[in-house]
Amino acid sequence: MRLKIWQAGEMVLRQAARSLAPGEIGSDAIQGLIDSMRETMRDAPGVGLAAPQVGVPLRVAVIEDPAEYIAMLPPERAAERGRAPVPFHVIINPELFAEGEESAEFFEGCLSVAGWTAMVGRALRVRVECLNERAEPVTIRAEGWYARILQHEIDHLNGTLYVDRMWPRSLMTTENYTRYWKNVSEQEFRNRCG
Repeated sequence: MRLKIWQAGEMVLRQAARSLAPGEIGSDAIQGLIDSMRETMRDAPGVGLAAPQVGVPLRVAVIEDPAEYIAMLPPERAAERGRAPVPFHVIINPELFAEGEESAEFFEGCLSVAGWTAMVGRALRVRVECLNERAEPVTIRAEGWYARILQHEIDHLNGTLYVDRMWPRSLMTTENYTRYWKNVSEQEFRNRCG
């Protein structure tokens, strides 16, 4: 079942979500939520969706970056972002740790801030300790765009939106981004607009 994606201004997007007890994860309610979130994310389309984005204040997110999404980018842009396919998976009660000091700025969008995009600096490499949809402990090590997706979704679980982290001068409609900037590197954008 596709769910409504809540937009910025809704309080559920600005509050820390509640952790799930391992015994809750296998329940029909949580498994149904995960299935509905997967369908909603794919339909949007997006590469991640956190439970608060569908009005549910729980520390659950779904993530998937399929090859067909990456193929829509020029190969040099995909490489610049460190973008590679990520299979569907679920993170529950995640704890995020940056690995190293390196970061990068790229344009991000959000299904809960529809129609807008801005540049956001994020760690290039992260480690996430979490549970999966079977309540099993998982350690994820990610870099590039996958690391960015994890940071973005975990921010949602903490009541943070990408606009809280963006470079304010870069905020624009996705329409104008597509029209003027989509084939320009973030560094060139910063040089022109800095």
